[in-house]
Amino acid sequence: MTLSLKGIIPPVITPLINNRELDTKGLTQLIRHLIDGGVHGLFVLGTTGEGPGLGYKIRKELIKRVCDQVDHQIPVLVGVTDTSFENTLSIAEYAREQGADAAVIAPPYYFPISDGEMMGYIEHLSDALPLPFVMYNMPSHTKMHLSLSVIERCRELGALGIKDSSGDAAYCYSLIDKFKDYPEFSVITGTELYLPETVLYGGHGAVAGGANIFPRLFVALYDAAVNHDLDTINTLREHLIKIENTIYNVDQNPSRYIKSIKCAVSVLGICNDYVVHPHRKFTGLQRQQIEIAVKTLLDEIKITVRPCNL
Repeated sequence: MTLSLKGIIPPVITPLINNRELDTKGLTQLIRHLIDGGVHGLFVLGTTGEGPGLGYKIRKELIKRVCDQVDHQIPVLVGVTDTSFENTLSIAEYAREQGADAAVIAPPYYFPISDGEMMGYIEHLSDALPLPFVMYNMPSHTKMHLSLSVIERCRELGALGIKDSSGDAAYCYSLIDKFKDYPEFSVITGTELYLPETVLYGGHGAVAGGANIFPRLFVALYDAAVNHDLDTINTLREHLIKIENTIYNVDQNPSRYIKSIKCAVSVLGICNDYVVHPHRKFTGLQRQQIEIAVKTLLDEIKITVRPCNL
């Protein structure tokens, strides 16, 4: 299958009422917000989407609702990695049945894994996967930093590209260099501050969590990078730095990134900000700080947000 992966592909947050119930109205509003914002694809059940913390029933409901609403307007990528090989295939098959475009594969988490074992895993998995697949390098969560040799083998087995969330700029550049002669293989950063450099150097875009909040900002930054518009890049990057400082870092809790994005989207009136156990949403001072930051940024970057009421 030919599937062009490029641009801004938000790792979609999962709107929830509680651990067992989707905020379905909020999800509909969120997907509309993202598509209206001009994003180039959606990645559901990733880290920002709290995928590993969700039960299988709610994962399936999320996949079905997103695919039904998107209706092939833009690609839908689904995180399917599980500790179990069989469960990975099961959720991938369900995603295919609902109309998803690709599966996203990370190393199975919990057990440490070697390069050779990872290659063997992908060799067996790629034979059985019912969807095209994209690799996901997330060493902070999986105990494994995918080597260039592993990624090369994945490409040979049909991988469409890689999302690199290592935060290692040198590694991202090495991926771009390694696969520059394979234009059908996409290198996409998961570190949104690296978006301009990734594209300028020959990469293909970003899976940017902040695009859940301000999709048009990230699309504009991607367009500026594609056009080598350095003045616009410098202006828009200031907004990304402000997002980092005033939204993502309202406290030092390791779970702050997911919680802050959900809180910010809820401030916009799009969806609920409940987060999966064992995490807890921001309240009090942290929420107040994010409210101020979101309103200030909305004014500064002149983004028009569809008014929504929960």
